[in-house]
Amino acid sequence: MENVVLIVHLVLALSLIGAVLLQRSEGGGLGFSGGGTMTGRGAATAMAKVTWGLAVAFIATSIAMTIIAAENAGGSSVVDRIRDDTDPATIPAENEPAPATPLGGDLLPPMAGDGPVIPEAE
Repeated sequence: MENVVLIVHLVLALSLIGAVLLQRSEGGGLGFSGGGTMTGRGAATAMAKVTWGLAVAFIATSIAMTIIAAENAGGSSVVDRIRDDTDPATIPAENEPAPATPLGGDLLPPMAGDGPVIPEAE
């Protein structure tokens, strides 16, 4: 089900891009114009209606995918999938030393003053 909604969502996205690009470039896409607030609203063209329909369908599939993803999550964490805390082999022993990690300064290249001192020639 999730794959079907995803494919429909992608087709809607591409169609919406195409519909927006096919509209006239005079402004007023989706009914919003740059004119004043007192200007009259022009008649909606067929392309504007198609764009609105695609936009509404795109938002609906976005919400549907969010709901499906939330149901599939099942309350499990990504960390739970990586390491199972009930497996004793994956739990470090209490007296086992922590792995040595390099300090931040060890990861940086040496600076001009960090090298060995070279005596100057006289």
